[in-house]
Amino acid sequence: MSRSADERIADILAAIDRCLTYRQFLDQTNDTQAAMAYDAVLRNLAVIGEAVRTLPAEFTASMPNVPWAAIAGLRNVVIHEYFRVDSSLIIDIVDSQLAPLAAQLRRVPLSD
Repeated sequence: MSRSADERIADILAAIDRCLTYRQFLDQTNDTQAAMAYDAVLRNLAVIGEAVRTLPAEFTASMPNVPWAAIAGLRNVVIHEYFRVDSSLIIDIVDSQLAPLAAQLRRVPLSD
């Protein structure tokens, strides 16, 4: 079953919200909690990338300032090249890129 662009955007926004919620746990002194939070962030970044990968081209073309290819590419690294994942890059993405992306997506009018 295919999901609509609106559903994909909702998936992206929900995954962003989860990443932002889990961010505080990445700095835990409890190594188990920090590792679990990191795994949860990676999983949600993969969800974001997969949802982005399936957005219609006309939608992504309407927002050329969003690095769609890089977002989808991160999903590929997280899933297929997990050994190349740089934790400091992941934290930077969560800290500086997810909230602006969410803000842009929340301004998108939903289909009727």
